Amino acid sequence: MHTQLSIIDTLKKHNLSVTDARKNILSLFSQSGNALAHADIEQTSSAEFDRVTIYRTLQTFVEKGIIHTIPSSDNSVRYALCKDECAAGNHHHNHIHFICDNCGITYCIDQITVPKIQLPQGFKASQTDLIVSGTCNKCEQ
Repeated sequence: MHTQLSIIDTLKKHNLSVTDARKNILSLFSQSGNALAHADIEQTSSAEFDRVTIYRTLQTFVEKGIIHTIPSSDNSVRYALCKDECAAGNHHHNHIHFICDNCGITYCIDQITVPKIQLPQGFKASQTDLIVSGTCNKCEQ
């Protein structure tokens, strides 16, 4: 979990100005520990930020390597914190994502890597996403 100081350090490390919106949104990701959708941030944000501010902040965080996107079966996008090895325009996410059918929470499962996919000649992958759905360990209990 990020402290307020490390949130400011993270923003400065990625050459971003420290704004209330950026601090608030990064804090939400840190406290959550799971992936968040735009609507989740809008509902749980303690400050009043409009949809455009949230969207632009999320896009900036993706571009700077602070968060990464996770597609879902309903064509919505969720976002999760990146590990330290990500940088602007260079995400290193070789893990699977698990979406619970019961509670809807999306988890980054870092222990399981996405296998290398052998594509036909002439095809070049830019990103591989592996989504697993089922019941998470909290709902299974």
